[in-house]
Amino acid sequence: MADDELQAIRARRLAELQQQGSGNYGGSPSSGLPSPGAAGSTSKEDEEKQGQIEEMRRTMLFQILDNNARERLARIQMVKAEKARAVEDLLIRMAQSNQLRNKVTESQLIDLLGQINQQESGSNQSRVVFERRRFGDDSDDEEYDL
Repeated sequence: MADDELQAIRARRLAELQQQGSGNYGGSPSSGLPSPGAAGSTSKEDEEKQGQIEEMRRTMLFQILDNNARERLARIQMVKAEKARAVEDLLIRMAQSNQLRNKVTESQLIDLLGQINQQESGSNQSRVVFERRRFGDDSDDEEYDL
């Protein structure tokens, strides 16, 4: 089996697991609340599903990223976990839609992070304005002849 076929199979399986994970979590379909008797078993099943999904994510990222890019993403995750998760999601979506031909290098990952930062800074742009207080006895306007 070729690497491309294996990657496509893993991508489909990850998509299936994500769809299953976003579904109903053991509750009754009409109320949306967990049923009283199924509380213990659903939590174990949910944890198992989450573990499978995370394992699929890790294997996909292992296939998508080269070693240096993987290390950089791990360092980013230590500092900003939500940003690293967003980058991982983006990379997985790109791989599933066949936008990635080769493994992502560290420089490509840096470019991708720069694009994400530009998008975020455009929407959340904040400014700090300093205003100096003016006093009547302020002598900044006077000229000194020395």
